[in-house]
Amino acid sequence: MLDFRVRTFLCVCQTLNYTKAAQQLHITQPAVSAHIRYVETYYQVQLFHYQNRKLELTAAGKLLYQRLRTLTNDETQLQAELHAPQQETEQFSLGVTMTVGEYAIIKPLTTLLKQQPHLNLHLHFGNTAQLLEQLKEGSIQMALVEGYYPKDMYVHKHYRTEAYIPVCATSHVFKNATPHTIEDLIEERILLREKGSGTRNILERYLAIRGMHMEDFHHYIEVENMHTIIDLLCEDCGISFLYRMAAQKQIQAGILKEIPLEDFSIHHDLDFIWEKGSLYTDRNETICSQLTHA
Repeated sequence: MLDFRVRTFLCVCQTLNYTKAAQQLHITQPAVSAHIRYVETYYQVQLFHYQNRKLELTAAGKLLYQRLRTLTNDETQLQAELHAPQQETEQFSLGVTMTVGEYAIIKPLTTLLKQQPHLNLHLHFGNTAQLLEQLKEGSIQMALVEGYYPKDMYVHKHYRTEAYIPVCATSHVFKNATPHTIEDLIEERILLREKGSGTRNILERYLAIRGMHMEDFHHYIEVENMHTIIDLLCEDCGISFLYRMAAQKQIQAGILKEIPLEDFSIHHDLDFIWEKGSLYTDRNETICSQLTHA
């Protein structure tokens, strides 16, 4: 059971404001200050300092925040285990991005569940940004992500590597004759996932390297579901950039096709990630191995 002053410290780390922390915790600001002084005295380090009138974590504060946040998340998992209906069951929550959950993990999960019938699995869907926040909050123990994340903050295990390709309907007629480079596609309507999704982040980073922006495309449709994007592509409502695995069936059926570009060749890793220092690291590594080799 974590000390209540630890909760105060974590809240101040998240808000970087004593007043806001006091409001969220429903205590007074002097009480927040007293709790922080206690934690600093206990660990004999300075946790915060002011930089240009803004509250910031010291190096020691950042380290303590990461470790205590991990312990808090582990405690959430421990409470779930203690309240499990049967002692022989095991609780496990996995977060997956939309594309990964729909096209890359279901069959390995079925194998895992057959191998471990005692496992109570909670499968959460979200984009990469949402899953990182859920890991931070402790609402999931592990995530399988396709987007970019701060690797220094997480244990990460490679799951697989996927081709990321431009796609359109086989019958699509391009506005600027046959495209050879990505610049030739800016007149096309582009079908995009929402901001924060891994699929979109990959394209945004690629465009930035070439000095381009998403706004360079004159027309777009933003969709929060990959199945809908595939359906719109099949109806020739635009072009898109996505993992080949998402459109593999339609490409093999001749409904969709990859757009061959001279300047576009991307392969991206799908990774399992979880909090560094977690008490459940051995268990997480075992599940990663089982899913990867299923």
